[in-house]
Amino acid sequence: MISPLQDFNASYGHAWPELLLAGFALAAVVLGAWSSERAFGWLSALGVAALVGAGALAISHSPVAPVALFQGAMVVDGVAVFAKALIAFSAAATLIIGADHFLRTRERRFEYPVLIVLSTLGMFVMVSAQDLISLYVGVELQSLASYVLAAWRRDDVRSSEAGLKYFVLSAISSGILLFGASFIYGFTGSIRFDAIGAAVSEGAGGVGLMFGLVLLLCAIGFKMSAAPFHMWTPDVYEGAPTPVTAFFAAAPKVAAVALMARVLYDPFADMRMQWQQVVIALSVISMVWGSFAALLQTNLKRLMAYSSIGNMGFALMGIASGTAQGPSATLIYLALYLPATIGIFALILAMRREGAPAETVGDLAGLAQKRPWMAALFTMLLFSIAGIPPFAGFIGKLLVFRAAVDAGLIWFAVVGGVAAVVAAAYYLRLLASIWFAAPAPQLQSPSGTTMLTATVAAALTFPVLVLLLGLIQDWAETAVRISF
Repeated sequence: MISPLQDFNASYGHAWPELLLAGFALAAVVLGAWSSERAFGWLSALGVAALVGAGALAISHSPVAPVALFQGAMVVDGVAVFAKALIAFSAAATLIIGADHFLRTRERRFEYPVLIVLSTLGMFVMVSAQDLISLYVGVELQSLASYVLAAWRRDDVRSSEAGLKYFVLSAISSGILLFGASFIYGFTGSIRFDAIGAAVSEGAGGVGLMFGLVLLLCAIGFKMSAAPFHMWTPDVYEGAPTPVTAFFAAAPKVAAVALMARVLYDPFADMRMQWQQVVIALSVISMVWGSFAALLQTNLKRLMAYSSIGNMGFALMGIASGTAQGPSATLIYLALYLPATIGIFALILAMRREGAPAETVGDLAGLAQKRPWMAALFTMLLFSIAGIPPFAGFIGKLLVFRAAVDAGLIWFAVVGGVAAVVAAAYYLRLLASIWFAAPAPQLQSPSGTTMLTATVAAALTFPVLVLLLGLIQDWAETAVRISF
């Protein structure tokens, strides 16, 4: 006789990652409201455990063929599992450094781990979405938690401004998403991706359907900070607390890119010639604007905002190729990009002087003379994110460039190469300040947790991920083959 638990596991076993995160969030709200500030430390620890557990459960339940959940509203396949693993572990890393930071600054509000986990749950739904309703629910769950996180410091003008800007602009993007979804529904007669794909293969919709798809892509481009829908990114990155900015720069990017790949390569695969031009335009504008605009920045968090815009342009190169190789190259690029990003923000978080954050390029001056270990970590992480060999970031850029070249888009790869060279200029400017400028006033001793996170991130960029590249590449290619 089959027990109720066995029956549930057979039907919904692949949904355990989402159920774990939802269960933690519901329980943490009740426990946190009862315990208030005293709950912050152990709720944060439990939140990290829930995120790591969700990532591990996603990997352990990786299917050999797509598995439909909740009457087909969601799907668990290779791309979903790969993306969930990246999202969960990057969210856990940013929660660790965030909890450590807020404990030291006495901003112990239990809502922080709850909001991180709820946002992550929304991302899980995004990457598994199999109809327009679940897509929208996932996007909004991720966004609503993010608005509150951006405005975390209610009494700080910059943080409140960041939350308000993010909310207003994101509300506009949500409206654009719904407008596009309504066009897609109207011209195909369904919200389900499989039915939409069947209608597209039969030639339904024409210009009206393409118009809806473009609106949908614009809304997703907003979520990943792709230019020209990036206008919120520099201000929100600068105004939000640094741990929150680190979270924004990591997990949501993976979710948005994976969602775009799912939409384009699943229901709209037969419209490749139409959507390819749109994605190429998003990629080129993001690479060029992200590279050149960052040259003028003096605030480290704003500089990293433009860096993330440029890096999303590089990630989109793989999707824009329109080949089976493209999405796997993009997934690998994200896996190699995330550690460097989280590590750099951990080091920015470690820079404090007289109790205040040190966030300008001038604050890095002469860092090598006073904190050589921090300077060495900065150098490794900046080399990786700039795409300089032999670091992992170089391999990521090489793979997306190769995907573009193999698709016959040689000019596209050339534009990306020029943008990468320009971007290297502002990374090298940071390194010149670190190693050769006259020393700035002494920084406070950094937190051991923050420095450990940065050290692990640097070790991942070289040599760990470089040595594991074969395994990551096989995993990404298998994930794409199962999914699309």
